[in-house]
Amino acid sequence: MSLVVPVILGSVRSDRQGIRAARFLVGALEARGHEAPLVDPADLTLPLLDRMYKEYPKGEAPEPLERLAALYTRADAFLVVSAEYNHSIPPALSNTLDHFLEEYFWRPSAICCYSAGQYGGVRAAMQLRAMLGELGMPSIPSLLPIPRIGKALSEAGEPAEEWLRKSAARFLDELTWYAEALREKRRSGTPY
Repeated sequence: MSLVVPVILGSVRSDRQGIRAARFLVGALEARGHEAPLVDPADLTLPLLDRMYKEYPKGEAPEPLERLAALYTRADAFLVVSAEYNHSIPPALSNTLDHFLEEYFWRPSAICCYSAGQYGGVRAAMQLRAMLGELGMPSIPSLLPIPRIGKALSEAGEPAEEWLRKSAARFLDELTWYAEALREKRRSGTPY
């Protein structure tokens, strides 16, 4: 069953490596027949959070927020690709996520984290997991950490080693299960 899974990239740095992981995951989701639009804060150029989308009068939010709101309300799940900056999440990711709230409710999220070093961004993922839960899109139990991302994935998002394809397949199987289960449950209503 086809799903809508926005892939939210967290970095705007000029030499960012996360785009490799985002390309890999967009391709893997699309190969499964899912719609996986890339949400790239470098393209969105959102202002620093002053008002959330819901705080604008109807039809008066900046165009990128209107576009994201339309996408997010169609979404079945979210896949977040996060670097680790100072053992935490990148500010561009926090800013991108914080513009919305209700649009995330009752949908699962999944975290792909990465770093140039051996830890694969897992320290940031732990903080991100708490944030995603608070936003109403709790993360699935599994993570997809990618250590040494510059060697693990090509610029085009092709894995250099087979372990990454296998880990990603299990990770996406789990996300798909949660997304299908929660989509079915949303159809019968939510607590509020």
